[in-house]
Amino acid sequence: MLHRIDKTNAVAIILLFVMGAAALLSMRSDSLTFDELAHIPAGYSYLTQQDYRLNPEHPPLFKDLAAAPLLFLDLTFPSDKELWLQTKEAPAWWVQFDLGREFLYRSGNDPKKIILFSRLSMIGFLLLLGWILFKTTRGLFGNRVALGSLFLFAFSPTLLAHGRLVTNDVAAALGAFGATFLWLEFLKHPTKTNIFKAGIIVGVAMILKFTLVLLIPFLAILTLFFVLLHKPGKAILKELGRYVVLGSLAGIIGVVFVIFPIYQFHVWNYPAEHQTRDTRADLSAGGLTTSEQIVISMTENPLLRPLAQYARGVFMVGQRVSFGNTVYFLGNISGSGFSSYFPTLYLFKEPLALHLLTLIAIAGLLFLIFRNAKRLFSWFRTHFAIVSSALFILLYWGFAMAGNLNIGIRHLLPTYPFLFLVIAWSIKETHAHIRYSFKKPLVFMVLLLGIWYAGSSIASFPGYLSYYNELAGGPAQGWRIAADSNYDWGQDFYRLLDFVEKNNIQKIKLDYFGGENPQYWLEDKYVKLDPKKVAEDLSKGLALSEAGGGVEGWIAVSVNQMVGGRATAVAGYDQPTDYYRWLDQYKPVARAGTSIFIYHLTP
Repeated sequence: MLHRIDKTNAVAIILLFVMGAAALLSMRSDSLTFDELAHIPAGYSYLTQQDYRLNPEHPPLFKDLAAAPLLFLDLTFPSDKELWLQTKEAPAWWVQFDLGREFLYRSGNDPKKIILFSRLSMIGFLLLLGWILFKTTRGLFGNRVALGSLFLFAFSPTLLAHGRLVTNDVAAALGAFGATFLWLEFLKHPTKTNIFKAGIIVGVAMILKFTLVLLIPFLAILTLFFVLLHKPGKAILKELGRYVVLGSLAGIIGVVFVIFPIYQFHVWNYPAEHQTRDTRADLSAGGLTTSEQIVISMTENPLLRPLAQYARGVFMVGQRVSFGNTVYFLGNISGSGFSSYFPTLYLFKEPLALHLLTLIAIAGLLFLIFRNAKRLFSWFRTHFAIVSSALFILLYWGFAMAGNLNIGIRHLLPTYPFLFLVIAWSIKETHAHIRYSFKKPLVFMVLLLGIWYAGSSIASFPGYLSYYNELAGGPAQGWRIAADSNYDWGQDFYRLLDFVEKNNIQKIKLDYFGGENPQYWLEDKYVKLDPKKVAEDLSKGLALSEAGGGVEGWIAVSVNQMVGGRATAVAGYDQPTDYYRWLDQYKPVARAGTSIFIYHLTP
């Protein structure tokens, strides 16, 4: 038995090593993405200035960990610039990006070294989540389920895409998974130790991503289901009351021992009057509610300032989910999202082999439920961890689809560990209970799909961010479905630099979307392309050599910029959407990676 466990550990370590190597090697060739431009300087400012004025719409913990390696570098932070001091008025949302450019490109620092060191911690998050998934599933369900779950995790193109970047989506998956299973342990054994552990991990989850406030109703529902399934008759109300008290105690532990002290550290040098001013500005969109006014008043109380800063972030995310974001989807553009966005993106962004494995798992799960229909409550009680995982997936998906924030499949990442667990468990249990004559065909089919799944991931190296499956036409055509962090987040800029150098290009007009500073790298070779001006001049009859200052020669356009100027506006969207139609008559001569189209225009 010991030998088998050791061998299982070895396979798990190999899978995580392969994943880590793929993440590390592909990370080095990816340039700074859009959100990283805000997250990296924000994290560094938290640790060095103890001031949380930057990027309050995301919790601090993942940014702290990303910035920690930067403390070993000799960096200059622009703390003397007005972009940081913000003495005149509450800063606009984009100021954090302006300060990011100041920190990375105008302060004498080495931007590539900063980006590399910051991303290392994120890969650590990714591998830690994989190890926790493996250890948890092995402890509950055995070696096969553990390795099956980890296999799906290790070769996931979406996890590999975002697990290398300084964003909080993988960190959120870690928080959600850890909080759920420690809460289940607390429900089974409500000891003082387990109450404390559950409280701490829930607190940690809350400062990894604000949307994880969904854990509060989710864990409440789990608690109710657990009591209903495990405590019969009149004991239900008494037991439910006991769990409400103990669960509330766990929540208080999370606030007192995690959220409050960490936020206290981060607002230590944040001037109170600035916090009040900035909070009011951030929450005033659409008018202030009573709850938002309370948060503003909390900023004026020294003891409540840390909790006010936390609540500020929660309300900011709530506003974004409600109001939406400009999004391109299937040839259309909207400012309020599309109801079919996440199901469609999931269909096209995940490997087809995973979808087929999911269908097998769902069929198997229905088979197991039908097989145990006469003792269904008993079966739910015995398999409560699986029921809980399925419930989290449904709840999180429902929240995502109900909101208007359609900016990437990455927002579903907290559900992925649960999904991989349920797939692996369902297939293993189905194999154990089906007829003998079906066992070998099932094994053969699963192995074949596993090879296809891993092959899809390996073939997409290093361009994980722009991965789309065969139904979408692969990475080359996926941009037609959705862009932004699904395809073009600015990751291919270094590849554009290589193209410019190899082709000895002396001047290039560029419309770039992402975190990089083209002027810093291209210097006098760079000319900013203004497609709206070009479109306007061409409509007046000007020649290509005159329109927009002249667009003959080399031009490069990020996909995210291009689709916004070719899309069809949905009702209510009142911004121009036709300013790249003039480019339809030309074919790109090359691409930088997948996401930057390169043209050479002649009269």
